[in-house]
Amino acid sequence: MILTSDLSKQFGSFQAVDHVNLEVPKGQVLALLGPNGAGKTTTIRMLTSILKPSHGWARINGFDVVEDPDSVRSSVGVLTENHGLYNRMPAGEYLDFFGQLYGMDANARRARADRLLDLFGLEAWRNNAIGEFSKGMRQKLALARALYHHPPVLLLDEPTSAMDPESARLVRDAIQDLRSEDRTLILCTHNLAEAEELADRIAIIRRGKIIAQGNPAELKARFLGPEEFELTLGVDLNGNMPDLPGGVSITERGRDWFRFRTENARATNPEILQALLNNNLPVLSLQEVSRSLESVYLRVINEKDEDIRP
Repeated sequence: MILTSDLSKQFGSFQAVDHVNLEVPKGQVLALLGPNGAGKTTTIRMLTSILKPSHGWARINGFDVVEDPDSVRSSVGVLTENHGLYNRMPAGEYLDFFGQLYGMDANARRARADRLLDLFGLEAWRNNAIGEFSKGMRQKLALARALYHHPPVLLLDEPTSAMDPESARLVRDAIQDLRSEDRTLILCTHNLAEAEELADRIAIIRRGKIIAQGNPAELKARFLGPEEFELTLGVDLNGNMPDLPGGVSITERGRDWFRFRTENARATNPEILQALLNNNLPVLSLQEVSRSLESVYLRVINEKDEDIRP
């Protein structure tokens, strides 16, 4: 649904996007992460046929962004950082206006507006001017506009920005539902917990280049090393560690607990438990130490260019 090859954009001597290669199939969510100025917005603008690439190509829903821009735009729903809402228009009239632009008939426009305004808790505000809306309400209306024409591809820039926790949860649940409807999404966000929850794959962009790409588990293994586990015992170790199977690396230890890494937890962890029981050391718990996407992101962003391989 989204495919790019060496997609690049140069403004004079400044390389804003540098040979970006992405492939997002139907029904998947890709989180595009990076610091401000990394090239995320420029990439999105090329994918929506707003900017013409300087080099390379991109296809959305099978349509080339340069050769068939009208088909690309009809295939895409976009939520941008600057919403472009018409403050004097009532919310219902605003959605209806965009439905007319997309060639939807009056019954379809009304039904779709009813569905989306209800979904995002805006039905009671249908006849209110958008200028009266809070930031979170405006964000939800802009997302409703992006979804209005049933696009197969969605490009969402900070979809839960300025929302209270309840509204943000509502939007995240809506995004999960959209994936189940076989829509394809690119999600740009600074909320890394949100990215980890919603995305099938992560792409991290820095200075216009994709410097890391994979699913969250792959990226954690690559940049943070093997999984880490914490084991808590029912007795004091008195400073003495029991003999453990080969390939186990102790990373931290306390009076009645220790943390360890292993390359093959499925095989090694049962051996560790058996060794402890054989030494009459009762085990209270064994659990994986949580590793966040934020740790991966900070590691990648702060790596030297020569140490990164996409």
